[in-house]
Amino acid sequence: MRVIIRPTAEAACVTAARIIAEQVIRQPASVLGLATGGTPLACYRELIRLHREGRLDFAAVTSFNLDEYVGLGPENPQSYHHFMFANLFRHINIDPNRVHLPDGKAADLRAACEAYERSIVAAGGIDLQLLGIGTDGHIAFNEPGSSLASRTRLKTLCRQTVEDNARFFDDADQVPRLAVTMGVGTILETRRCILLATGENKAAAIGAAIEGPLTSQNTASALQLHPEVIAVLDQAAATSLRRLESYQNAESYMPDPDELT
Repeated sequence: MRVIIRPTAEAACVTAARIIAEQVIRQPASVLGLATGGTPLACYRELIRLHREGRLDFAAVTSFNLDEYVGLGPENPQSYHHFMFANLFRHINIDPNRVHLPDGKAADLRAACEAYERSIVAAGGIDLQLLGIGTDGHIAFNEPGSSLASRTRLKTLCRQTVEDNARFFDDADQVPRLAVTMGVGTILETRRCILLATGENKAAAIGAAIEGPLTSQNTASALQLHPEVIAVLDQAAATSLRRLESYQNAESYMPDPDELT
């Protein structure tokens, strides 16, 4: 796993955005996997900036989001569908017909999950997946104890996740307890992954994911099995890494991802 450490959260998000931008420039018809939450907001702002400057064209891009709350429709301001359009899609030239998000209000959630998996396959698979990480080490909504071979499915949210996400709602009672999420197995089939984490509250989860044992209790640790993962961290999120100097030394020999070709 390549580990890139930036001095600030903003700088880490810019680096993640530049990696995504390089993918789209190199392969205009890329299939991107996207994430929601507070962490990627600055990443999306950088992608919007590059697009407005005429340096990035999303016209042929296809996207798949990781997850969605059950019971929240696209019109709900707390839905991830609303989040993605408000913070990225409305500001770039992506074709809305190429945008895919799990349906949290599907009449048959199991069938909708199976259809989502088929849609990913039909698109040729995900070329680059952006991931965040929960304070308990989850990726997407694959909570501790999730199968590392899991596919897109219905998942109950843990108390820690509900408490962490309560800041986006008026109070914790409004946070849905169920979500539709891509599975760990689905994520591991993507061609490349970016694991983006910022803040000291993510440090323990990042340390366990990158340097700890492979375990379903920290589903991000499954990324150790993936052939091409780039962890992009700010200094605060990197504080639990024991091999910090080794990562920094290795990175000194790598091309700077912030330099777009």
